[in-house]
Amino acid sequence: MREAAKPGVSTLELDEVAETVIREAGAYPTFLGYQGFPASICASVNEAIVHGIPSAEAILQPGDLVSIDCGATLDGWVGDSAWSFGVGKLSPEAEALNLATEWVMQQGIAAVVPGARLTDISHALEVATRQAEKRWGVPLGIVDGYGGHGIGRTMHEDPFLANEGRPGKGPVVQEGTTLFVEPMLTLGTWDNEVLDDAWTVVTADGSWAAHWEHTVAATGDGPRILTPRR
Repeated sequence: MREAAKPGVSTLELDEVAETVIREAGAYPTFLGYQGFPASICASVNEAIVHGIPSAEAILQPGDLVSIDCGATLDGWVGDSAWSFGVGKLSPEAEALNLATEWVMQQGIAAVVPGARLTDISHALEVATRQAEKRWGVPLGIVDGYGGHGIGRTMHEDPFLANEGRPGKGPVVQEGTTLFVEPMLTLGTWDNEVLDDAWTVVTADGSWAAHWEHTVAATGDGPRILTPRR
């Protein structure tokens, strides 16, 4: 999808790429039909945070920041991953936002270890966000109401994993626990709203957003990313 994301390409065309690749691998697109969602990916551009519906009318432009969220089910197990990238060269602020969000995800993943409390991961994400503000020199809003969660035989399983919070609370992470770690950050507000399509979540102030996510297992050897990218 990233290779296909050129100026003039629609997000619907990216969805077609995703479905083809998933089905040719012997899996099926988890998102398609999930609670009525009409596509194989979520494609969210610029001020859209998450759950954007691919459309033939949504044409990518140079400098756009595209967030792709994609899930596949193989042999009864679900994997889900998201990443953001530029269509060509991003503005310095958008590039900083994107690099910061990826780095925050990595710090959260590092906290997915057996024996940790769930909110230890949330706290790691929050602390990393504040560190990233200084490191990249941009204000970062932690999107309210959205975060990671458990995953296994179905896409959304307990527990919900907030992207901020005090440490030392919630269930203890067990060896073999699998979680989505998915920070969603903006260049402005944490506040958001859902568009009339009942899916697409956008920032309330029109600021741009980035979304990074991996499916991660807690193992005795440390966090294991189950959705690595080649």
